[in-house]
Amino acid sequence: MKNPVVPSWTESTRNLFKPVIVLVITFAATVKLSQSLYRYNLRRRSRARSGTMSSSSSSDNGTGVQARRRSRILSSKLYFDIPNSKVPLIYSSAYDITFLGIEKLHPFDSSKWGRICGFLLVDNVVDKNCIVEPLEASKNDLLVVHSEAYLNCLKKSANVAMIIEVPPVAVFPNCLVQQKVLYPFRNQVGGTILAAKLAKERGWAINVGGGFHHCSGEKGGGFCAYADISLCIHFAFERLNISRVMIIDLDAHQGNGHETDFANDCRVYTLDMYNPGIYPFDYEARRYIDQKVEVVSGTTTNEYLRKLDEALEVSVHSFDPELIVYNAGTDILDGDPLGRLKISPDGITNRDEKVFRFARKRNIPIVMLTSGGYMKSSARVIADSITNLSNKCLIDTGKNMTAT
Repeated sequence: MKNPVVPSWTESTRNLFKPVIVLVITFAATVKLSQSLYRYNLRRRSRARSGTMSSSSSSDNGTGVQARRRSRILSSKLYFDIPNSKVPLIYSSAYDITFLGIEKLHPFDSSKWGRICGFLLVDNVVDKNCIVEPLEASKNDLLVVHSEAYLNCLKKSANVAMIIEVPPVAVFPNCLVQQKVLYPFRNQVGGTILAAKLAKERGWAINVGGGFHHCSGEKGGGFCAYADISLCIHFAFERLNISRVMIIDLDAHQGNGHETDFANDCRVYTLDMYNPGIYPFDYEARRYIDQKVEVVSGTTTNEYLRKLDEALEVSVHSFDPELIVYNAGTDILDGDPLGRLKISPDGITNRDEKVFRFARKRNIPIVMLTSGGYMKSSARVIADSITNLSNKCLIDTGKNMTAT
């Protein structure tokens, strides 16, 4: 924080300052209350789980949950047929978040998704009419993973403010927060879920958004309000006849959300390559990572890519997936204020190419999500990487150049 230079206060300055004080006090009070409620709900859920596990009806309860999940997935409209004239690149203008400029209080570039597509269109990598637009995930879709209690907590603006880490959001009417923040997220969730269907049909799919890997069924955080990765996988289990999924999470941050959701699920194998010295410090979730690769702050491109090569080689002998969900965060870029790694833009391109070659060599469908990245340059880097995948014929955007 900078040392303040205090001028003589004018009446107009005082009048401007008063609403700021009210906002801060209101936010502090609402956060305190929501934290207390959250702790209470955690204790209540913990007791409920304990009681369920010790009761003779636990198996019946589990069967009921699975039946409801299956019914919701089978009745969902998020899977729909895509004509062959379109390519499995998924984006909607509804992805982008604009909220009276308040979105700029978080380092995440909330217009990144539209800028990525803008670059791809200008660079003639894909035609605008060939991009797939998903549907918004409904409440019934979200209940496949999320509890009713968690979805209800999002009806309080203070809870959403904590999840997206933008305090002033706490004082806005929740209807506005739903429209300006959660509606874009729900559209991206729809894109991630649809991506698995397209990947199974076409061999690959890229959701230009998504990758909310800090959110689990019961808890959001780190700018992640919905567990799109977990939802995508459960839909794939039920609708795509897939029984083994590998998550390759190369965002700089640990993917504690999906790790929590699939903690004891042998159908899901997680390779997580992350910086252990940054958020979320979820040591419980780390226990559930199948293949943990820690890259400390300051790790450079060559070292990073060497570790990735080694990790992919190990995974070949550890798991045989039928689908790969690739969380391709760009917060590993040199200069990113949160990732604290030193990977060059070319390093990102090489990283993505390695993962796609890994999938292509083994004929495994792959879903790519763009996830985190906290510099304006991230959009350009992602677009350049997608262009490279197209040029190398690892994906077909309909305008592929000669492979090199």
